[in-house]
Amino acid sequence: METVRKYGKPPFSIAVIHGGPGAPGEMIPVAKELSLDYGILEPLQVANTLSGQIRELKKVIEEHAELLITLIGWSWGAWLSFLFTAQNPSFVKKLILIGSGPFEDKYVPKIMQTRLSRLTTEDKERVESFGQLINDAEANEKDRIFCQFGSLLSKTDFYNPLPHEDDIIECQYDIYEGVWKDAKELRSSGKLLEYGKQITCPVIAMHGDYDPHPAEGVREPLSEAIKDFRFILLEKCGHKPWYEKEARDQFYELLRQELE
Repeated sequence: METVRKYGKPPFSIAVIHGGPGAPGEMIPVAKELSLDYGILEPLQVANTLSGQIRELKKVIEEHAELLITLIGWSWGAWLSFLFTAQNPSFVKKLILIGSGPFEDKYVPKIMQTRLSRLTTEDKERVESFGQLINDAEANEKDRIFCQFGSLLSKTDFYNPLPHEDDIIECQYDIYEGVWKDAKELRSSGKLLEYGKQITCPVIAMHGDYDPHPAEGVREPLSEAIKDFRFILLEKCGHKPWYEKEARDQFYELLRQELE
């Protein structure tokens, strides 16, 4: 699979970082929209370790970007961008986190509680059986099951979605399993948040008020850890602001203001 896609014209001083891990492609609508005004890189992570994904991102930026770069990380990509910036502060002009997962364990149970409350009884049972299904599956079936699980959970991510297609290029369970194991350990140990103290550039977090990932799990920890931090709560907005009927225009307006 390709490691980077480019949109618009040089200089490429902005990069959008996809979610997952193991589900590249979902930032393509943002990349296309912003490319009307800017040169945009869309790195596609394929390493199956956290350290490997950070090295991959660095290589793409070194080879294709005009420094200093602005990173726009969504969902898992928000964490990856956060860690990359902490380890490579001289590369990054500004860090924008969209729909990030919480930075401390105490906020985590609320994610699944919220999601399950938005599902039918049948879908709840399917979600709760996922662990057993993936453990029992043959290796060549895991990607398909992982993709189905993601599609099921995504039903809970939207407040009032616009018509849209699935932008994921390929579901890759081995990448998810390898990277997320490392990432969870970082959060549980407190080291994830500690990295924030190494970030010197401005950090902006944009978060939908209907996102299953609790906004306070981003706002409160990062307000303490990062010197130059601002939080923007988007109303009537779920996990993907660019597909929200009420929030889309405001999201892009605010995002463009941060890129000026």
